[in-house]
Amino acid sequence: MVKVKKYSFYLLLAPGFLFLLVFAILPLVMLISGSFASEGSFTLSRYIEFFKDDYYITILLRTLKLALISTVISAVLGFPTAYYISKTNVNKRGLYIALSVFPMLTSPVVRSFSWMVILGKYGIVNNLLIKIGLIREPLSLLYNEFSIVVGFVYLFMPLMILSLVGVLENIDKDLIMAAESLGATRFKAFMKVIFPLSVPGLIVGSVLVFTGSLTAYTTPQLLGGTKSRVLATVIYQNAMTLFDWDTAAVVATIMIIVTILVSGIINSFARKLNSRG
Repeated sequence: MVKVKKYSFYLLLAPGFLFLLVFAILPLVMLISGSFASEGSFTLSRYIEFFKDDYYITILLRTLKLALISTVISAVLGFPTAYYISKTNVNKRGLYIALSVFPMLTSPVVRSFSWMVILGKYGIVNNLLIKIGLIREPLSLLYNEFSIVVGFVYLFMPLMILSLVGVLENIDKDLIMAAESLGATRFKAFMKVIFPLSVPGLIVGSVLVFTGSLTAYTTPQLLGGTKSRVLATVIYQNAMTLFDWDTAAVVATIMIIVTILVSGIINSFARKLNSRG
């Protein structure tokens, strides 16, 4: 009977696994293996050329910087929001969560064009600043790294909020009451009890925001312009404009490796925090 159940389990698993194997895993393996092949032999020449080129190194560092900044801002802004949502009653909590994830329900193109209207030279922000007298001439808020970070935070902060809400709402209120009964202030109780217990959600949210920001294409393409290219836009440029699939494969492989490495570093950091209690 147990063998039949196991067989049924693998049988149900097979269609999904085959789909992922054919349309995700095999193309990825072909992409990565092709980046190491040249005229039928193994070579690292393309990767050596990549890391010798200051243009690609600048883009790699810019991509990492924007992803890290977006992750930090999402954590700083998302934590208070998630904490407030977790403390509301069940009915309001569902509404607040729906409002938090609403940006993810619209197309990235629509979101990016909305920010182009808001941050443009004659957009809402510049017009407001001029009317209240803070500036005399419009600021350059669009087609730079600032606009990319704004787009990333708006796009991926809901993932941070959802990850934190799921953890914060399960923290027992009696723990806070116990800390306060022992003489701790609300702030100290928050730092000693709530924050350490919310670290798993913070780690998950950080990984999601970082990987999303590192690999995003639409937002940096529309909001960053040609002067603030990132790895994803370089891949598209090499593959679809220059038809240089070899370079595109190298950049894509490096993006995958960097994503795995940073995610591993964040997870190892989380394990150290857990080992300390």
